[in-house]
Amino acid sequence: MNRRSFFKGFTTGILITVFVLLATLGVLVYFDAANLGQLAGVIYRIQMYSFKPLSLEDMVTGAIEGVVQALEDPYSSYLSPEEYSDLDEHISGTYGGIGLLITESEDGRLMVVSPFKGTPAYKAGIKSGDIIVRINGRDISKLSLEEAANLMKGEPGTRVKLTVLPQGNGKLREYSMVRENIHIPSAKGQILTEDPRIAYINLMMFSQQTGEDLKKVFEELDIKRVDGIVLDLRDNPGGSLEAALNVAGYFISKGPAVHIVYRSGKKTLNAPDNYLGKPLVVLVNEGSASASEIVAGAIKDSGSGILVGSKTFGKGLVQGLFEMRNGSALKLTTARYLTPNKHDIHKKGIEPHLEVEMDPELVRQVILFAPDLERDLQLKKAVGVLKDQMEKNS
Repeated sequence: MNRRSFFKGFTTGILITVFVLLATLGVLVYFDAANLGQLAGVIYRIQMYSFKPLSLEDMVTGAIEGVVQALEDPYSSYLSPEEYSDLDEHISGTYGGIGLLITESEDGRLMVVSPFKGTPAYKAGIKSGDIIVRINGRDISKLSLEEAANLMKGEPGTRVKLTVLPQGNGKLREYSMVRENIHIPSAKGQILTEDPRIAYINLMMFSQQTGEDLKKVFEELDIKRVDGIVLDLRDNPGGSLEAALNVAGYFISKGPAVHIVYRSGKKTLNAPDNYLGKPLVVLVNEGSASASEIVAGAIKDSGSGILVGSKTFGKGLVQGLFEMRNGSALKLTTARYLTPNKHDIHKKGIEPHLEVEMDPELVRQVILFAPDLERDLQLKKAVGVLKDQMEKNS
């Protein structure tokens, strides 16, 4: 067979396939199978009679969104290319920017919590407590935290200018920085100055980099030398299932980490064997969700640590991401999970061993500047419990 005959046959095959598909769809619409005829009728009438014009593309997008909404699942959604890009940025733990962790100060101004080490903002000399006044010459006093953060993001290699009021200094300073690919650290830790035997570890999210981030923190702290660990999962919304397994491997000795239940069956997942074997107290609250609850549930069921704080959020579902051709994506609940002892925590949460209530806004503040043993009652309780455990082991 020569090349011309091959391509002729190949093209004919494609045309026949397309014709069959269109004919099948036409039959379904004609006989109104699954209400496809009604859908076609709605599209036709909108195009012909609607006062407000709507493109076919927008109508198809609306139909897709409607199909997903029919699931009545708040965790399933159709994501536009922009929404998918933002979610992928969060999951991957990287973005184009200058590397600032920011918050809203008590008087409503945009305050720097800290610059990430090695980033343009860190190299420029921006410090914790500085107030950002303008971004690229634009007054940001009336912008939301998210809107201001988005102004600082952009393609690596592009430039952004900040006008900053340094903490304790009335003179404004101008910073011009070139954006880079920024890795968002999902874990941080330090040895408590109040008791050098204890390491405080804060996990802020579960990204694809969390396992490596935590490993790096452990190496910096020489974790094998400490006598006890406080693991802070408060206000951690979760993220990657794989990251949760990697984290759990440091804190449970053996057995399953989580059971995943699909529509067609179930499977049990074990964590990597990296068990540290240290006395452990875990801080949780109503902001601890999803992957955080996988870790907290594994620790509680295995008996390897004590949970302190308040009941967790209660999200026991697993989502999958399915990328579409135009850069959009479908976020779909594909399974639910059970703790190692097969507890279903969805809409129930995980009860801590010891409950210590705190104002949610105060929790947010102390976590940003943790560890703060003076104001953080939950952390103070955790340290006390951990000391008792350490004494028993000595």
